[in-house]
Amino acid sequence: MPKDIRAQIRAFITAKFPSMSFSDEEDIFALGFVNSLFAMELVMFLEKAFATRIPNEELTLDNFRTVARMAGLVERLAAASAAS
Repeated sequence: MPKDIRAQIRAFITAKFPSMSFSDEEDIFALGFVNSLFAMELVMFLEKAFATRIPNEELTLDNFRTVARMAGLVERLAAASAAS
């Protein structure tokens, strides 16, 4: 599942910024092509694509800096949802 999550997140970002190349571990904000508006698009994409709700306490920049961190957030939320 993690590779599939990463692939979907990467596809979403690449569709918006086709000329940019980045690894799953690179900080997309530090690369300079992501702004706060796109950050909100990422939140909405993750919630819709993975049928989850991201709680306010998880809406920190650190959770969205890299494809790997976003995938980790989705996995954590799915695990918490499954456990409840």
